[in-house]
Amino acid sequence: MTIEDAGKRVSLPMTDIGIAASAQDLIAQLTAKPWGQVGPSVYETARLVTAASWLTGHERRVRYLLDNQRPDGGWGPPEAYALVPTLSATEALLHTLSRSHAGAPSGVIEVELAGAADRGLEALFRWLQHGALSIPDTPAIDVIVPALVASINEHLDEVRDAPIRGLVAWSGDRRLGLPPGMTPRRLAAVRQQLAAGAQLPPKLRHFLEVLGTGARGAPGVRPGSPGAVGASPAATAAWLGGPTAVGSAGPARQFLEDVSGWHDGPVPCPVPITVFERAWVLSSLARAGVPFAVPPVLLDELSATVEPSGIAAGAGLPADADTSSVTLYALGKLGRLVTPDSLWAFETEAGFCTWPGEDGFSVTTNAHVLDAFGQHAVNCADASPRSLAVLDKLSATLPGEQQADGSWRDRWHASPYYATVCCAVALDQFGRGPAAVEAVAAAVDWVLATQRPDGSWGRWSGTAEETAYAMQVLLATVNPARRAIGEAVGQGYAFLAEAFDRQADPRCGTARNSICPRPSSAPRCSPRCTRRSARSVSVACGNAVRRSQRTAADQPNLRESYIAVTVPDVYEVASLQHD
Repeated sequence: MTIEDAGKRVSLPMTDIGIAASAQDLIAQLTAKPWGQVGPSVYETARLVTAASWLTGHERRVRYLLDNQRPDGGWGPPEAYALVPTLSATEALLHTLSRSHAGAPSGVIEVELAGAADRGLEALFRWLQHGALSIPDTPAIDVIVPALVASINEHLDEVRDAPIRGLVAWSGDRRLGLPPGMTPRRLAAVRQQLAAGAQLPPKLRHFLEVLGTGARGAPGVRPGSPGAVGASPAATAAWLGGPTAVGSAGPARQFLEDVSGWHDGPVPCPVPITVFERAWVLSSLARAGVPFAVPPVLLDELSATVEPSGIAAGAGLPADADTSSVTLYALGKLGRLVTPDSLWAFETEAGFCTWPGEDGFSVTTNAHVLDAFGQHAVNCADASPRSLAVLDKLSATLPGEQQADGSWRDRWHASPYYATVCCAVALDQFGRGPAAVEAVAAAVDWVLATQRPDGSWGRWSGTAEETAYAMQVLLATVNPARRAIGEAVGQGYAFLAEAFDRQADPRCGTARNSICPRPSSAPRCSPRCTRRSARSVSVACGNAVRRSQRTAADQPNLRESYIAVTVPDVYEVASLQHD
């Protein structure tokens, strides 16, 4: 269905002026806040509660954990995505309560801490002992979970030997086990290598805090710009290993002080996320055809990140094919002709890995690779046969990964709507052959079939983020004219127009953190690196609606609606950890 066809059926209140203003606001923020705009992380904040009680804002971090516990005792998003943040928060509260640590709380606050820890333990035992969770394929979960389970069990040993008021029920021999099929072997192997003086691969530096006392001053690990280790406050604190005066340990302590001030105590992750945020914002705006102007210095800085080995999402993170692809696509759309040769380092027999040695397979990374090579083919008439062969390869690989219902699922984002829009739009624009066409049509059918009665879309509930993804599938792909598409888009737009006066949506990224859209100032669902939290979308639509002076005469077509829906707003990047 073309935008023009849809426009004949539905007219929506949105103006180009409001859309352009929102877009320019986003561009301005990319340079005004170069570290990225990242929301607080339960996982990361809890790790600092345990490792850095000396850091400014400790009491506010503890309060953040207490205030964000769910009624069922867990923390974070629904289902198994709650496991890592709940382990992290529960361990931090037990650590704070432990009488073996100086400065243990007393009185009313101790009762509150014990109650929250008790509820967290109940939730964890319920999930892990009865196999209630189906553990998702998220990065480093097989290292993070064993480390936190072991720490909690050590605290339970302490409670047995020296009972704590409010935790007497845990003074026996009950101990947490690992999820079915998970073992501590990988964690033990990495710790052994670290103890032997081996240098850690760059991707493991983001999880330095789970490696125990060996993380302090780990061999070959040094803070990068702006003082972060592995783009993580928790990893940075673990590397410091204890309180140091500002300036005495290089920029690391100052980095921690700075990020703890962002949200008045609670900390985000990953940070800095400069390249990731810039690439996703610019690529989303460019793909939608939104009118915007990019300062030449911003494009110069983004172009300068291109390296033969790939592009990293931010300082301290390893180069990855996902960030590399989105950056290359954005540059290509904006007239900076850069060859995609850096992506060859990530090619595998099946497609492309997110980074060398990746344990799983990401369909969204491969969809973005298709975007990068497809845009290169559009820009360069003499693209090499090897580059063109990638289009054929991924036109077969991505449909082969599609679910029977027409959706795609991915390890980088809990919501199938994110994976589906990435794959469907890439295949629609750059796919080759009937399999690509059929896959896009199946995706459109799935989106139409899963719209909620209120016009929204969402895995757990209707959210602005996922509704925007779904609308992109309907509006950014070429489909036969169907009344159902126009009606679904109209209902979805109405939901988005009202969404920004509501509570923040549940996070859907999949790393230690999560990133999710927030209506005003509030992140998606992840274990440690849920980066696909790049909020595609909808807040800008809401901003544009509010800024427009809507009158009865305002009847723009669906092209304008599509532009509004695809404007990304403030990104709350969840990190490589669960949140």
